[in-house]
Amino acid sequence: MLPLVALVGRPNVGKSTLFNRIVGKRLAIVQDVPGVTRDRQYAEAQQGAKRFRVVDTGGFTLRTDEQLVRAVREQADAAVREADAIVLVVDAVEGLSAADRELAQLLRRGGKPVFLAANKVDSNRREEQLDLGELHSTGFDVFPLSAEHGRGVDELLDAVAAGLPEAAGERPAEEDKSIHLAVLGRPNVGKSTLLNKLLGEERFVASAMPGTTRDAVDEELVWKGRRYLLTDTAGLRKKRQVVDKVEVSSAQRALRAVERADVVVVLTDATQLGVDQDARIAAQAEERGRAVILAVNKWDLVQDKDGEAQRLREQAERHLQHVDFAPLLFISALEGTRVHRILELAAELRDEASTRIPTPQLNEWIQAMQQEHPAPLFRGFPVRFSYAYQVGTQPVTIAIQCNRPRAVDDGYRRFLVNRLRERFKLRVPVRLIFRQKSRSTPRGSAGAGR
Repeated sequence: MLPLVALVGRPNVGKSTLFNRIVGKRLAIVQDVPGVTRDRQYAEAQQGAKRFRVVDTGGFTLRTDEQLVRAVREQADAAVREADAIVLVVDAVEGLSAADRELAQLLRRGGKPVFLAANKVDSNRREEQLDLGELHSTGFDVFPLSAEHGRGVDELLDAVAAGLPEAAGERPAEEDKSIHLAVLGRPNVGKSTLLNKLLGEERFVASAMPGTTRDAVDEELVWKGRRYLLTDTAGLRKKRQVVDKVEVSSAQRALRAVERADVVVVLTDATQLGVDQDARIAAQAEERGRAVILAVNKWDLVQDKDGEAQRLREQAERHLQHVDFAPLLFISALEGTRVHRILELAAELRDEASTRIPTPQLNEWIQAMQQEHPAPLFRGFPVRFSYAYQVGTQPVTIAIQCNRPRAVDDGYRRFLVNRLRERFKLRVPVRLIFRQKSRSTPRGSAGAGR
């Protein structure tokens, strides 16, 4: 396990900007408003020969009774407890606030190495103008820097890296078989609650307030010998309802998380179904070739479970036809009902999406399709398939050689995809590519007879 460096500080002092600078990627959302970061976000970084992990935390505030603010502070406290070194980020222009002083006092009692990053010092001239004496009064080593421009960041990281312990070991051998599982859904359907239940800890901030999660945040889990990378994402709303810049950025990161995922859980609320929006979210996952699990949450609040389950299955058949192959689960993230079935299904679907179908079996299948249900005639001429073979995985992609590739219409393509899933028991997206059998122009095509 790599050593861990935690970035802590008040809201809007530049922690996420510094996090992005250290890891070399724009992973954390950065906006000039306080409170954008709420969950812990981890990433790997390297300074010289030393590799380590960095965790970005939500803004530390003075004690409050507000549920969301208290939950964000608890997330920051958890990051400090597990860290090997801590970087306290302050706004050098504003100077030390009461919250800065309280946090510094708490960190001193923790007994871990603490480095004070005096952020927003954009130039030597500004550094000369600022009185940094009160920052030294904390007793920590002070590093004037600009997270936005990179000024002074290397000096900070050199000092941090020098004091970190060596890595305890490399990642497990099952790295290549890991399952990247992203959870998508409308705001407030229980995505963070579900992931907390799977992890067995309050890892993600969960609140009844919609829009609590903003970044796409990853966390690792090993379950029954398989390694999972779980991603919590921001709630996705209809485009016309999204006006806030932070929410736009959150939605973009959620969709990028889909592209990185092996399996996407589309989570819905049994008490407030948004069929059209849920269908759009599922379609976005399928269009990207990702395996999909449809999970109906808050099942503990449903009274007539048998009747409601039948009604929801019928609704799914009508409105989710493009993912009618996806497994449908009824869960309660709060009570833990059937939540681990999601992990089982994710492993099964990941393996199905990575499957390699032997070429002889594919040819046997395509010839059977041609005999039992041939493609419609094209300008009076038959469409004949000669050969089929697999060219890709995730999604499963099959190439079929035929005499008239452009003559295969969408209806017959869907028929073949459905029959392929039935034959090889696939519950994942499938793509068919039709290729010309030879260079000669078949009769009935646009260039015939010239």
